[in-house]
Amino acid sequence: MLATAYAMGVRISWFGKHTLFISPWGWFMRKLGGIPVDRRAPQSLVTQMAEKFQSRDELVLAVPPEGTRSKVNFWKSGFYHIASESGVPIGLGYLDYDKKLCGLGMFVIPSGNVNEDMEKIRNFYRGIRGKYPQLESEPRLQEET
Repeated sequence: MLATAYAMGVRISWFGKHTLFISPWGWFMRKLGGIPVDRRAPQSLVTQMAEKFQSRDELVLAVPPEGTRSKVNFWKSGFYHIASESGVPIGLGYLDYDKKLCGLGMFVIPSGNVNEDMEKIRNFYRGIRGKYPQLESEPRLQEET
């Protein structure tokens, strides 16, 4: 992900547990675009990230929504809620291991209609294969009816 963004000339950010950003490696994690978040904080992760968007002139946040260690029935919905609350588009990035391609595809502007927005996302990812196809799941959020 970081190499693809670098090759495309896009400075991306990602969030990680605040303890990753403590010495001796904290400076390096920030240099790689890391944003510390405290999961113990009273406000939610979505609110913390929405505040980051409001406080910066430019921010490209990478949020991998699908499970990477095991197959999941639903994608985590934080990416959708962060974009909705922040008023920013969702850029659909990919690493297609079958075709050996990577990049950034279309953008989805959250409309508030989760079903319609997720259908656009499903259509985009339909032909893209990850490194472990047996762990892939259809892009679906629990919020969908």
